[in-house]
Amino acid sequence: MEHTEEKQVTVGELRELWLSREYDIELGTPDGYQPIINWFDKGELPMVKVSLDNGKTTLCATNHLVQVMHNGTLVWKLAGELDIGDRVLTDNLYTPYGLVTAVVDQTDEECYDFEIGHKNHRYWGDGISSHNSGKSYICSGNIIRNAQRDGVFPILIDTENALDEKWLQPLGVDTSEDKLLKVNMALIDDVARLVSDFMKDYKTRFDKTDPSERPKILFVLDSLGMLLTPTDVNQFEAGEMKGDMGRKPKALASLVRNCVNMFGEYDVGLVVTNHTYASQDMFDPDDKISGGQGFIYASSIVVAMRKLKLKEDEDGKKTTDIRGIRAACKIMKTRYNKPFESVEIKIPWDTGMDEYSGLVEMFEKKGVLVKDGNKLKYTDRQGKEHKYFRSGITHDLLDLIMTEWDETKISLPGSLDDIADTDNQTTED
Repeated sequence: MEHTEEKQVTVGELRELWLSREYDIELGTPDGYQPIINWFDKGELPMVKVSLDNGKTTLCATNHLVQVMHNGTLVWKLAGELDIGDRVLTDNLYTPYGLVTAVVDQTDEECYDFEIGHKNHRYWGDGISSHNSGKSYICSGNIIRNAQRDGVFPILIDTENALDEKWLQPLGVDTSEDKLLKVNMALIDDVARLVSDFMKDYKTRFDKTDPSERPKILFVLDSLGMLLTPTDVNQFEAGEMKGDMGRKPKALASLVRNCVNMFGEYDVGLVVTNHTYASQDMFDPDDKISGGQGFIYASSIVVAMRKLKLKEDEDGKKTTDIRGIRAACKIMKTRYNKPFESVEIKIPWDTGMDEYSGLVEMFEKKGVLVKDGNKLKYTDRQGKEHKYFRSGITHDLLDLIMTEWDETKISLPGSLDDIADTDNQTTED
C-alpha cells in the first residue's frame, strides 16, 4: 500500500527530500497538488521580508515573483518591487487576497528554486502564490541573444511578468533600449493591437526602402498559454468562472493568421512558447499543444520540448548529481526539412545552454561524424581527418563542418535540398 504524508517543510528541508530521491514530492498550489520536476540552486541573493495584512509573511529573494491582482487581472511582480497596498493572492479560503503592509530588505542568503509540473508554474510559498523557474531559457534567452548578434531587433512580449533584466542579462541578452523592446501584456487583444500598430508604422517607414536595408524584427511571445480574453477578465471580476466558451482558440487563430499576412514580405518573424498537455489518444500519444490548432497550422516550425535530468560533468562524464536540464526536442512540423527529427539540448544550471549543444549528436546521426574506434572522425574537403573523443570535440571543429556545408551546399541526408538535387540530376539525364 502506498504511503502518503502531508507536512510543512522549509525550502532547505524540501531540497534534502528532493535530492534524496526517496519520495515523489508534490506541493500545494492554487491548481491543487502538483509535482516538482526540476530543482535549481541559485546561490546567494539579496532578500526581502514581505508582510501582508492577513498575517502571511515570507522571506524571499528580491527577484522572486509573487502573484498580485492588478486592474482585475492576476499578474506577476518582483518581490523587491512590491508596493504597500498591493493585493497578493494567498491560500486563505475566505480572504484570498492579502494587502502588502511591509517590504523590508534583508541580508543575502542562499536561495533555491524549482519547477512545478503544471502549465501555470506556481505554488503556495508561505501561503503566497509564487512563480517557479524554468521554461524560457531557449526562446526568451538564447534565441533573443543570437538574434541580437545577427542584427535582429527583438520585441519580447511577456505575458507572465516573469522576465526581468536580472534573469535575461546572465543569458547574454542585451536589455538596453536600442537592442530590445520588452512589454508586459495579458490580453490577446492587446497583443494583436501592438503587432498591428507596429507593422503599420513599419510599412509606412520602410515600404520604399531597399529590402536589404530594412530592419529585421523578431517578435517573441512568452507565453501563449497565459494570455487572457476580455471574457476571462470580465467573468473573474464578476466572480464567475464559466470560461470563455471557446473564444480563446478562435482569437489565437485570428492572431496568427493576421501575423502571417502582415509579416509575409518583410524580414519579420514570430516565436511563441506554449504549454502542452498529455494526449489521451492511444493512437496519437504525442503531447498536445493547448490553445487550439491555429498556431500549429500557420507556423513554419513547431518544436515539442520535454525536460529531463542532466547528470554529466563538463567533460561529458556521468555523475550522480543533477547538474541541469536535458531538453529533448522533437521537430513536430517544419517547412524546410524532414519533420520528426529529434535532438537533445543540454542546459547546465551554472552556465546555461551552449549554442553548439546537440550538434555533435546530429552530425553523428547523419553520418557527418563517424565512429573510428572510440573516437569520432570528420574528413574535411582537403581530405584531412579530424579525430577526437566525443568530449574533446571543440567549437572550432563544429564551425569548420558548418562552414564547409555552407560553402559546398552540402545538406543533411533526407533533406529537401537532397530531393531537389536528385530531381535536377534526373532532369539533366
